[in-house]
Amino acid sequence: MDATTKPLRIPPEMSIYAEEHDIYELVQSLVISLMVDKPEDPIHYLISLLKRGNFEDLQSSGCNQTVIFLVVNNRQVPKVMLLGPPFSGKTTIARKLCEHIKAIHITASNILKESTDLTKKAQEYTAKEQEIPVDIWIKLIQQRLLKIDCVRQGWVLEGIPQTHREAVSLQEAGVIPDHVVLLEAPDAVLIERSHGKRVDPITGDIYHVTFIWPEDNEVAHRLERQTSDSEEQGVTQLMKQHQEVTALRRTYQYCLKSIDADQPFVDVFDQVLTYVLSRHRSVAPHTPRVLLFGPPGSGKSLQAKLISQKYNTVNLCCSELLEAVCADATSMGELIKPYLESGQQVPDSMVLQILTDRLSKLDCTTRGWVLHGFPRDLEQAEKLQEANFIPSRVFFLEMTDDVVIERVSLTSVDPVTGDRYHSLYKPAPSPKVQGRLQFHPKDSEAQLLQRLKEYWANSSSLQAFYPEAVHISADQDPHTVFESLESRLVVPLPKSLPVKGENST
Repeated sequence: MDATTKPLRIPPEMSIYAEEHDIYELVQSLVISLMVDKPEDPIHYLISLLKRGNFEDLQSSGCNQTVIFLVVNNRQVPKVMLLGPPFSGKTTIARKLCEHIKAIHITASNILKESTDLTKKAQEYTAKEQEIPVDIWIKLIQQRLLKIDCVRQGWVLEGIPQTHREAVSLQEAGVIPDHVVLLEAPDAVLIERSHGKRVDPITGDIYHVTFIWPEDNEVAHRLERQTSDSEEQGVTQLMKQHQEVTALRRTYQYCLKSIDADQPFVDVFDQVLTYVLSRHRSVAPHTPRVLLFGPPGSGKSLQAKLISQKYNTVNLCCSELLEAVCADATSMGELIKPYLESGQQVPDSMVLQILTDRLSKLDCTTRGWVLHGFPRDLEQAEKLQEANFIPSRVFFLEMTDDVVIERVSLTSVDPVTGDRYHSLYKPAPSPKVQGRLQFHPKDSEAQLLQRLKEYWANSSSLQAFYPEAVHISADQDPHTVFESLESRLVVPLPKSLPVKGENST
């Protein structure tokens, strides 16, 4: 880019449109298809894919199975692999997960129960106690995942793949998961579990004498213990899993989460479900747009910093942005300088122009942003919406006035080191430091009460404007607050957050 080239400005409505119409997933699917098939004429190839984007049309057209799979894989349904050693609880977790997300539970055994020429060929190998060739096994998996139930509802592959070679072959065939969960536990724990494992011969459900026991006495009476042969087979599989796990981690590092299986079942399942419901940038590179509200002292700046650091978003504090523009000595900086120097409020029109310019820059449009300090009232919120800067998440950090006054009015700063101290919770380490501490005039109790009055005067109208906003208690440890924020950041919500005048769905 030469000096005369204008900086790239992406309209804010572009990311909203892309999310509403699944453009990110569509482009990702097309690029993956290109990399797998490597056509001589990429443009013609992509046009053909787009024209035959309907699942039924692709099947009837005789299109390459890998291409069909890649196009279908673009659909927003669960695509999960649940891996782990034997006795780690994969089957129980997979069944409960499928009940919860309405996906299809796929295992090696139910793939081989399909009545096709390919399964009959595979069963010939298993009858001779031989391993099924990888190329046949991959085709069987593809064949099952292309059935209409998996296409419409998504799938959970339990214990597939088992080896690095299988994982690579699946990727080459277009079987690419959104989430891979790896259950882990010490060998001693797994072997102990194998002894307590019980199976319901009617339903196939798995229980354990210590960890999971059926409430129904009739079910409990019919449970059967594993045979010694199956226990020995489990130990053999455990040794094989140890040999392959490092390579599997490397293959799926972009979407893999390891979870300690040596916990109560409920805790393990909650962690698995939370991860599967999350969307991460490697799979769905949506740009987060976060608004933080809260009274002074509620920790908006710290939480914005933590979100920005973890998710690589742009951290925008409105007051800091105005000061930076003023320091740049631009024409806009000269206009707002008198307001900042006199302590007056900068006119909304100027603030909105500065924010619009900043939010339209490439880093905000590609990485997303977290904004605090604006809007402060309903009119500013409406203007932000009119400028097409619509948040995907809104949080209100809640705190009572008494806690705010105690937290803020007793806080001081060391002008030498920049460290912050609190008279009650973090006193100065020495009399020397105590003697040089400075209190900001705006943090006096009188000024705090005035700022709180202004905040609460506008809070109810802002909450009504953002009806889907999440309310979180800020009177907790900052990292606990961040965990609460993060848990809401990853749970899917409506693609565009409802605001006043729109229907909430």
